[in-house]
Amino acid sequence: FTMGADAGGQGDERPAHRVTLAPFWLDVTEVTHEAYAECVAARACRPPDPKILARFGGVFVSPRRPVTGISWADARAYCAFRGGRLPREAELERAVRGDDGRRFPWGNEPPTHERTVFQTSKTDEVGAHPSGRGPYGHDDLAGNVWEWMEDLYDPLAYTRPGASRGEPGTCEEILEAQRRLRAEGKQGFTGSNPIPTECERSIRAGAYNYDADGLRSTNRVHHPGSFRLLMTGVRCARSPG
Repeated sequence: FTMGADAGGQGDERPAHRVTLAPFWLDVTEVTHEAYAECVAARACRPPDPKILARFGGVFVSPRRPVTGISWADARAYCAFRGGRLPREAELERAVRGDDGRRFPWGNEPPTHERTVFQTSKTDEVGAHPSGRGPYGHDDLAGNVWEWMEDLYDPLAYTRPGASRGEPGTCEEILEAQRRLRAEGKQGFTGSNPIPTECERSIRAGAYNYDADGLRSTNRVHHPGSFRLLMTGVRCARSPG
């Protein structure tokens, strides 16, 4: 499939390039509070950050809403508990774009509140917007909450030798690339967040508080893996066999 774009967005989305992936499974929905609580009860997962979840009167907490307030390591532990793993950036973009290179999971038409959760103040229950499903039937691939990816965030990933396999550079290569971008004054190359000074983790899939254009299939966002945020959750993947 074609990953990335040659125009629009930020510099880290370019160039468009062909990627070949091994077969994989991707969960239909984001992980819910109800499902994550089972992992906590089994003492295999750390609870979400209670201070984060208590914000705005706790409206983000209900059994079928996506769990948030979890770190990259928390998300990874949950997927392992279910016999899975975190998806890679390329896998998530593959699930969104299908075979026709669409801009959003449902096609090229702009986001609407019937299709997804965006430009609003809180999440919705997973699967509440069936008209916004992706080409393979996944819910909430654009909007609702950001989803932690397995990959380190590499602003130059698409120019690396492993680009055709969807593989970022090493942490050392990433740190050097980020130093170079800062030295060249290329703030904005990596999006609205500052150019990182450490090896951060990729997040994908947009969120309830983002604007319509931020839900595009090629958009790449990043945060330190230790962050536990109100707008970041998880969806698990699996490899066959």
